[in-house]
Amino acid sequence: MRITYNQRVDAAYVHLTEQRLMQGGDVVPCALPDGTYGSIYLDFNDGVLIGIEVLGASAVLPDDVLTVASA
Repeated sequence: MRITYNQRVDAAYVHLTEQRLMQGGDVVPCALPDGTYGSIYLDFNDGVLIGIEVLGASAVLPDDVLTVASA
């Protein structure tokens, strides 16, 4: 598992595997608590969770996670 973070667009990705989202893979949005800024999407290939995309990452991820994430 590895985490990448693009500070310019404030987006993080939690790679659970080295697989990339296949064409036809499923992207499932997750509901956040009311008033929470950001968006979270779960990426699946053939029903297997391969990654988590977090938009507005600085608002919903702990600072220590973003600190260790690679660019």
